[in-house]
This record gives sequence, C-alpha cells and structure tokens, in this order.
Amino acid sequence: MKNPLLRAGSAALRAAYYKSIPSPAPSPPRTTPSSPSSPSTPSTPSSPAYPSPSTMSSGLLSSASRLWRRFNQQTYAGDFLGLIILALANASLFVVEPFHRMFSIDDPRLQFPHAEHEHVPVPLLLVLSIGVPSIAITAWTGVCTKGKHFLQVSLLGLGNSLLLSSFVTDFIKQGVGRPRPDLIARCQPREDTPHHQLVTFTVCYQTNHHTLHDGFRSFPSGHSSTAFSGLLYLSLFLAGQFFVFRPGSDLARTAIAFSATFLALFIAISRLEDYRHDYADVAVGSWIGIFCAIFSYRRYFPSLWSVRCNEPYKIPLEGDGYEGLKEDDDDAGEGPRRRLSDIEMGMVRGS
Repeated sequence: MKNPLLRAGSAALRAAYYKSIPSPAPSPPRTTPSSPSSPSTPSTPSSPAYPSPSTMSSGLLSSASRLWRRFNQQTYAGDFLGLIILALANASLFVVEPFHRMFSIDDPRLQFPHAEHEHVPVPLLLVLSIGVPSIAITAWTGVCTKGKHFLQVSLLGLGNSLLLSSFVTDFIKQGVGRPRPDLIARCQPREDTPHHQLVTFTVCYQTNHHTLHDGFRSFPSGHSSTAFSGLLYLSLFLAGQFFVFRPGSDLARTAIAFSATFLALFIAISRLEDYRHDYADVAVGSWIGIFCAIFSYRRYFPSLWSVRCNEPYKIPLEGDGYEGLKEDDDDAGEGPRRRLSDIEMGMVRGS
C-alpha cells in the first residue's frame, strides 16, 4: 500500500503540469473577401406581389356563381331556363321521322279499324291537361290570396311535369317505332304485298305523311302521359290545399281533389277504345305521367303528410338550401330553424 504522502505529491505534480500547458486561442470567423472585379450592389426593395391569373379567374368565377345563385333564388331563372331547354328538345324530336319497325300485313294485332273521330282529340287533351290545371291553380291562388310566390312555384311545377313527361314520351316513341293497332288501315298496303313475312312501310299506298308515320308512334301513349302529368299534378295540388291526409279530413275533399285523376284515367282508357294503343302502351304512358307529376310536385311542395303541405318551400337562403319555415314560424325553444325532414314527419310541437 502506497504512502499517502506520495499519493498527494503525485497529484500536486499532475495539477501543476496541466496548468503549465497554454490553452489554444479561438479561431477567427472565416470571411470570404469580396472580389475586386465584382463590386457589391446596393439591395433594391422587393416589388409588390400581384395575384396570378388563375387566382383572378377563380375569384371572378366565384363572384359570378354567387350572383347567379342569388338571382336564381329570387326569380327561379334556372327553372325557367330548364323549361325552355325541355321545350326546344321536345320540338326537335318532331323534325326527325320515327323509326319504322317492320311488320306483317296479316298480323291480327295491327288490323283494327282506324277511328277518324277520337274520343279525346289533341286540342281537347291540351285544354283538359294544361288549361284546367292552370285555371284551377290561378283561381285558388286568387281566392285564398296566396301571393305571387305561391302562384309562381305552383305553375312552375305544372310546366315541369308536362314538359318532362312530353319529352320522355316522345323520345321513346321516336326510338321504338312500334306500330299502332290500326296500322294496316293507315298503311293501305299494295295488293301484291307478300303475306306471312315482314315488310317495311314502303309497301303502303298512304299519301298522308302524318297519318302514315304517326302509325309507328304507338309506344308509349302520349295522351296517357300528358293527362296524368297535368291532371294528377292538379290532384296533388288540391290534396295539399285540402289537407286530405290529415286525420279527420272529410271524404268530400278527397273526392274533389282526386276527381282530376279519374279524368286522366278516362283519357287513358279512351285510347284503347279508339284502337290507337294497346294495354302496354297505355300502362307505360300513364306511369310516365304519374312519375313526372309526383317528381315535379315534390320539387316545390312538401309531402302531403306534412303539417304544412299547403305551403310551398320558401325561397332558399344563401347557403341554407330550401327552407320549409320562416323564422317567425318557429315555436319557442325549437331554435332559429328546424330541419325540413322534421316538419315533413310531423314532429312539430303542438301539432
């Protein structure tokens, strides 16, 4: 074991040795001398940042979109524009002749007589399907003092239903080209036309262009679709005004509301009596009219089971979509606005 004095002496010597070593001087910061050939230029202030063309165009589009949305909400310009497009598209279908499906002159399904006088001719159909609903809606609006917005959306729905069903029906008619049950009487085929085989309309002696080519527009029934699209819409409108599905509603209101639907059914059946269509033509045409009437009515009015089925949707607010109530229609404690689905399901306090 070493002597403590020796250990203390060696430690003192090591400390004296480390103190005698000089500490290195700190290195100066490295600087790059500027080249004499390239004198330093004074810094210029940065130019202001301008928006890019894409940003400006997107801003203009956003502003135009907001203006159009506000204008459309107040005037229903988009709906009127859609009606014009439907009317022009429907008119263009009559410029082109329909497809002519081949037929056999001994087919008994095509040998029914051609009725010169129809039960419901086209002018009477237009009066019943367009004139009667328009007059009834206008008269109801005036008697009940419903206001301009009520009349506007009610007639918009009627026009939507009629033009949409007409376009769908005529589009199918032109493409299918199905012969009517009275085609042989219209065609007046030549005597040498072969039997028991398919022929085209070129074997016909008929000189009246409309009579001949209209014989290939059987499916679906245009009278049926037009009648239901106009008169069923009127029935839905009256059913909403009379609250026919409210508990305790009397049968007289229901009968008055849906009398227009029975008139549409009579028009559809008359097409069978005139041998203009068969059962499939009338059935499909009726369903087209029914669908268009319901679709168009629900675009502007709530469900017939709603507590406010007699009032159309209010003018939509910015970013809120269609609203079923005004702010002053809210009950206390329900919040500023309730959802439209709550109203249609009848979940309104005190109802």
